[in-house]
Amino acid sequence: MHRLALPPELVAQAASYADGSATPAEPRNAATVVLLREPGEAAAGPEVYLLRRQASMAFAAGMCVFPGGGVDPRDFDHTVAWAGPTPAEWAARLGVDEALARALVCAAVRETFEESGVLLAGPSDDEVVADTTGDDWEADRVALEGRDLAFTEFLDQRGLVLRSDLLGVWSGWLTPVFEPRRYRTWFFVAVLPEGQHTRDVSTESSSVTWLPAIRAVEQVEAGEMFMLPPTYLTCLDVAEHAHPDAVLAEAAGRDVEMFTPEVVEDGEEFVLSVPPRYADLLARR
Repeated sequence: MHRLALPPELVAQAASYADGSATPAEPRNAATVVLLREPGEAAAGPEVYLLRRQASMAFAAGMCVFPGGGVDPRDFDHTVAWAGPTPAEWAARLGVDEALARALVCAAVRETFEESGVLLAGPSDDEVVADTTGDDWEADRVALEGRDLAFTEFLDQRGLVLRSDLLGVWSGWLTPVFEPRRYRTWFFVAVLPEGQHTRDVSTESSSVTWLPAIRAVEQVEAGEMFMLPPTYLTCLDVAEHAHPDAVLAEAAGRDVEMFTPEVVEDGEEFVLSVPPRYADLLARR
């Protein structure tokens, strides 16, 4: 992928927003989770869970993405059963107020369960659900996905607490102003809990896969897989670490600074800007 040159029509479209002749769409808050597991082969580095979005989707059609989605109004429920760092602690690291921090963490855990069958919750603050493959779990997952069941109700009915300590902070991306659909997305990382298994359950995906992060990068660069820049760059970033535990250790020291890609000149071409950390990684490809 590297830094792809933008087509002239997109550059012109971006210019219309820059000069104020067009009004940007209001972004929606969203959360996505980079789900990790140990490498299946020596020296391959952490594996990541990817979903290929249906070609019919209005946003990122056909792209490979991490589990995630928009914040639901019910994610703001302050009565949610909670373990781990408090919403106030998350607020400081995510750069938002406490209410939105709670909603983002809830959305991250809820969307991960809806789109992969993996649940970052347990019966206590030091336990995690061991298996979510039964028919009863699938019925609850479908009810959550269809918004027939609120996440807080789901946890209460099962006697579970959200394990916010199983999440780490990674990055934040705001869709460029010239896009018709915009998202303000907080990226989290989490390791697949012991005993749990991902499943191809999301109605928004056409296929799912586990891949070493570096293999995903290589497939994108070879044109064999398609990703939006934040997904590709996150895979490139994760691939710098030898093990999922190293990713979590890195996440423990991160705070979110929301980044909005802009159209910038690169010689005789125009490309999208990236944060300095990712520019350094790209320079080594």
